[in-house]
Amino acid sequence: MIPVEWMPPLMFGGLILFMLIGFPVAFSLMAAGLFFSGIAISQGFFDAVFLQAIPQRIFGSVLANDLLLAIPFFTFMGAILERCGLAEEMLDSMGQLFGRIRGGLGYSVIIVGFVLGAITGTVAAQVIAMAMISLPVMMRYGYNMRYATGVLAASGTITQLVPPSLVLIVLADQLKTQNGSADVGSMYLGAWGPSLLQIGLFALYTFFLSRFRPHYLPPAPENELTLTGWALWKKCLMGIIPSAVLIFLVLGTIMTGIATPTESGAMGAMGALVLAWLRRASIPNLRGLIQQAYQNTMRITAMVVFILIGSTCFSVVFQGVDGGQWVETLFSHLPGGWIGFLIVVNLFVFFLAFFLDFFEIAFIVVPMLAPVAVKLLSPVLLDSMNGNPQAAASAALVWFGVMLCVNMQTSFMHPPFGFALFYLRGVAPKEVKSSDIYWGALPWVGLQLIMVVVVMAFPVLVTTLLDKPAVVVQSQEFNFSGAEEIKPATSSNKIVDEDAPVVFQLDKQSR
Repeated sequence: MIPVEWMPPLMFGGLILFMLIGFPVAFSLMAAGLFFSGIAISQGFFDAVFLQAIPQRIFGSVLANDLLLAIPFFTFMGAILERCGLAEEMLDSMGQLFGRIRGGLGYSVIIVGFVLGAITGTVAAQVIAMAMISLPVMMRYGYNMRYATGVLAASGTITQLVPPSLVLIVLADQLKTQNGSADVGSMYLGAWGPSLLQIGLFALYTFFLSRFRPHYLPPAPENELTLTGWALWKKCLMGIIPSAVLIFLVLGTIMTGIATPTESGAMGAMGALVLAWLRRASIPNLRGLIQQAYQNTMRITAMVVFILIGSTCFSVVFQGVDGGQWVETLFSHLPGGWIGFLIVVNLFVFFLAFFLDFFEIAFIVVPMLAPVAVKLLSPVLLDSMNGNPQAAASAALVWFGVMLCVNMQTSFMHPPFGFALFYLRGVAPKEVKSSDIYWGALPWVGLQLIMVVVVMAFPVLVTTLLDKPAVVVQSQEFNFSGAEEIKPATSSNKIVDEDAPVVFQLDKQSR
């Protein structure tokens, strides 16, 4: 007889075993869930009827979830924009604009990475596009190879945090509890502060490096700066204005309440198609580009749906053996209270990111930790939410989700399994050593971990833009006093006017 307390850790061990055998993550989740459901039924932990919840949740919460429709729209938009030449124009114009200062190409890569992150939302597209365009130029100018590869990889991964990030959409779907939930609009609003601060941190690191190691980041040669004056600004605006229009179509409509995330994703996809058509002169095969975008969208969407189905199978069985209670007990009694909880969770997620993709972490780990996060983090934000417990619970989930999003950026960066490093290795010239790519990523991973600590210590970075409810005013008892309690302000020898208006006094209760 296996004690029920042993089942949750055994399920995690079985999941790891299935993945080590070589099963894809989605099918490992299904296999672990079904395997341990047979053990649970045989041990009498729940009946076979309990497994009816699996198809009900798949058809009711996964396939019928309108929010998840935003994923194919944003994926399609990013697939179009990565090949329409917008990144090339922006990198070229920004390189000309900042070329005269030390580290100018680094600043331009950081800024363009931020702007592209706000309109594409895909790491692979950004890293590949920026590396193919900027890395040869940096090598020609004599930039330090480790800095060049590191800034390209880090600026590509910022798209995971900058709205409209797919990670934020997935986290918003998974961060739902009985006490509160994190909607997509709130996740986007909460992510703006950390994303802008992270861009500033990247730029600050570039600034200090250009001061202490000036030979690492030389200015561009004068003969390379062919544009000046209005011609330069015009080229910059030609890249920024279409990007600003797309950003408003996608983010502005969500934040102003005009459209839902799914509707804004559809408008962004149409905007990307219109932009590609307007730039058709610079696109060799527009029809082939659209066909490739459809195929890429279908592949990513199918992967997400299969992982969701597998995680649903695993989570239903996990809850059936009291896994939720086991996780809450495990994380609620950590030393240090909510600070200890956040430290342990972030270290745990950082370790998982060596082996799992952000989709897999979001679908497996986040739903189990969300109830504990609400319980421990809501009291921290209660005062900032004007004493409203429900608003504090939702804000706590947004804070927790944005913090995990900052952390999961490192899954693309840290050696040896960072996908951004693989993308960079695939398009970098042969003279670029793999050791330079891996060593160059480490300082930027450190900067991302500093951001995790900053968001953990200062939740106001996330909650400042969130809607805060009005202050709850406690009701007072009204005492409509009679003539014996309200004395007229007249002397006793004067006649009281009976037709005078009645005076009501608010009698405050003594505390």
